[in-house]
Amino acid sequence: MANPRYHDCCRTDCKQTNLGRVMEENGPKLLGASYKDPISSFGLFHKFSVQNQEVYWKLVLKELSVKFVREPKTILDASDKSKKGGSWFPGAVLNIAECCLLPWPSQNRTDDSIAIVWRDEGFGDYPVNRMSLKELRTQVMTVANALDTIFRKGDRIAIDMPMTCNAVIVYLAIILGGFVVVGIADSFAPQEIGNRMRVAKAKAIFTQDFIIRGGKKFPLYSRVMEGTSAKAIVIPATGDSLGVTPRNGDMSWKDFLSRAAGRSSMYSPVYQSADALINILFSSGTTGEPKVIPWTQLCPIRCAADTWAHLDLRPKDVDLWPTNLGWVMGPIQIFSCFLNGATLALYHGSPLGRGFCKFVQDARVSVLGSVPSLVKSWKAGNLTQGLDWTKIRVLATTGEASDIDDNLWLSSRTCYKPIVECCGGTELASSYIQGRLLQPQAFGAFSGPSMSTWFVILDEQGNPYPDDLPCSGEVGLFPLYFGATNRLLNADHDKVYFDGMPIYKGRQLRRHGDIIQRTVGGYYIVQGRADDTMNLGGIKVEAPSSLFSV
Repeated sequence: MANPRYHDCCRTDCKQTNLGRVMEENGPKLLGASYKDPISSFGLFHKFSVQNQEVYWKLVLKELSVKFVREPKTILDASDKSKKGGSWFPGAVLNIAECCLLPWPSQNRTDDSIAIVWRDEGFGDYPVNRMSLKELRTQVMTVANALDTIFRKGDRIAIDMPMTCNAVIVYLAIILGGFVVVGIADSFAPQEIGNRMRVAKAKAIFTQDFIIRGGKKFPLYSRVMEGTSAKAIVIPATGDSLGVTPRNGDMSWKDFLSRAAGRSSMYSPVYQSADALINILFSSGTTGEPKVIPWTQLCPIRCAADTWAHLDLRPKDVDLWPTNLGWVMGPIQIFSCFLNGATLALYHGSPLGRGFCKFVQDARVSVLGSVPSLVKSWKAGNLTQGLDWTKIRVLATTGEASDIDDNLWLSSRTCYKPIVECCGGTELASSYIQGRLLQPQAFGAFSGPSMSTWFVILDEQGNPYPDDLPCSGEVGLFPLYFGATNRLLNADHDKVYFDGMPIYKGRQLRRHGDIIQRTVGGYYIVQGRADDTMNLGGIKVEAPSSLFSV
């Protein structure tokens, strides 16, 4: 049975989307007489974005709040064939965290704009909390000043805690100060925390005393203590006082912040090259050491651009996607919101309860992301009954195969708004295949490659199928992929992603590992992995679930 088609963008609305607006402004010049309108000409414009990346990325950069201290010499230098993915933004210097914290006139973003809205679990009868851009910047600078009293530039500092306001502040402060974030999921058992601290060579770790989830308190700091001897800065899950006593050498959040006292309230960002390391993430496989995946300052630009293009995230949108800074969606959420001038929505608690669903209503969320198992839980508990989700204009999902009935239910909560399917990877900083608002959408299926991205589907002999042929096989990505890794910190990058892949149009294809199907209708379905990974709650893993703990 084919995946049912359910969404078509009308020719009036399409011109109001981010991509539609840019296509209307630039389509006649770039595509000539071939350009008709954003819907009819989308395929041509996508092909143009793949073949003319210099032009496409210059257009997109104008839409994002990216401030270069030194402009790049060019967008892409592909002259050195030994660099399979090319060199992106050579010569550029910036601080991507600073870009998240500045007023930006073209996005109508001022110091008074709301940067974050949040609510603590159990406080559903209270108004949502709000933090302005100026307040966020001030708090980030305070943390950066405190970091400078303890660490040296380039030190690697872990974050292992739920994605709260404080976690976001710490994340941005580490990058603003020229340090490197090491993201560790708060679900990991002590052994896995220790493994990641060791392979990333982290000097310290920010964590919480407890995790509050579903009305229960789960220990977190005790797991961190068992997993690593590195210095821990411990943040209280609720209130101002810790519910634990820090061990010798560790610090409370209050004592840490006091180290900024007497220092300037301002902070000078550390400016670095575009390919400077800012965040270390991990493959979720745990048979042996996880792959240590470096995120550079290019990665936030890529993920923010994809969210701009495919989820149509705009200034003043309120974007909520329950996730964690130990998984790639955490950083994607931060940079997608702040580089697009949107408001980041955070729920401090479990997304499985009615409290979360009420927060969606009360925060006036306009872009909502999820994983399919989460939607199934909302539907099974009828958790949205009596709530108004009609402010939502775009839905998104990733991590698992979607259930058509669950998607229909979810879309019906929002007056049948589109659900954008996304599939990518930590090492890509984005999704290589997604839904597209300017094309018809089908439940549980992808519309096609992301903007500026192309892939082929390979048969069992490694030969590409024709681009218009229904087929199934392993995906091979075109290697000139902005934001994708060009190294791993503990493995041979070429061996992992390129060895054994065929040459196509003069360049070796990049391995991703997905098996995908192109349907008769031209949609795509991800059918599984070419390797032995399995999927737990939207996370690809290679080990028993006993290695995870909450």
